[in-house]
Amino acid sequence: MVIDAHVRFWKYETPANWINKDMRVLHQDYLPEHLELNEKRNHIDGLVAIQARQTELETRFMIEIAKTHPEIKGFVGWIDLTDEDVKQKLEHFSQYPIIKGWCYTAGEADTGDALLNENFLKGMTHLGKYKYTFDLHINPQQWAAAAELIGRFPYQKFVVDHCARPDIKHKIIDDWKSWIREFAKYPNVYCKLSGLMTEAAWRLWHASEFYPYLDVVFEAFGTNRLIFGSDWPSMLLSGKYVQWKSLLHKYMVDRYTVEERENVFGVNAVRFYGL
Repeated sequence: MVIDAHVRFWKYETPANWINKDMRVLHQDYLPEHLELNEKRNHIDGLVAIQARQTELETRFMIEIAKTHPEIKGFVGWIDLTDEDVKQKLEHFSQYPIIKGWCYTAGEADTGDALLNENFLKGMTHLGKYKYTFDLHINPQQWAAAAELIGRFPYQKFVVDHCARPDIKHKIIDDWKSWIREFAKYPNVYCKLSGLMTEAAWRLWHASEFYPYLDVVFEAFGTNRLIFGSDWPSMLLSGKYVQWKSLLHKYMVDRYTVEERENVFGVNAVRFYGL
């Protein structure tokens, strides 16, 4: 069983604000039918879709898409946790079992203060009632705040998306390594093996460049708390779907057992998101 736990879908008529003019390959619709061929070729059994825009309308958009695409096993949406009505909104969305959790996506200029905002923290306290997970899509500027947030919620299931976005392009690793080890200290925190291709030099990388970073996350989290994700279609900026899946498989095949590989490529996603 293989689960791709990080894909996004959108209609480009209302593009996400993070898609800039240098990302021409993303300037078009990306919907479930556009991923079907890659799913078949790479033997993908299910998907977890992640919000592409930070709006509740996006959450409703994905609820509708999932109704007609059974390959989507779960969806991670966005909700304003600082909203005074967040408790009522979470109760409303709980009627849709396709929603497995919620996501925080940091902006480039975000220092992480939002993660420790009093109202945000209050909103976080309501997630446990519905067994919702929480994706942390963070940059280096938010590593410290994310660690503090995680420390305040020892029973909340977190996953650090894209391995916290290390600077692979410039081969910077030391500070990132320290924070990865800090995140991994908490047993309620998982790490998603996604998004690394776009942290390297787009289309100019070599597979060996990823290995030192993979060594760090595998050592820190082990094979029971790592989750495979493609980050499709964003990863198309730097390569092909099959390249990322094959790279991870090649890295693991001589180092880990079949059971351990199965955990990373599917079992952990099922367990974490409750698929």
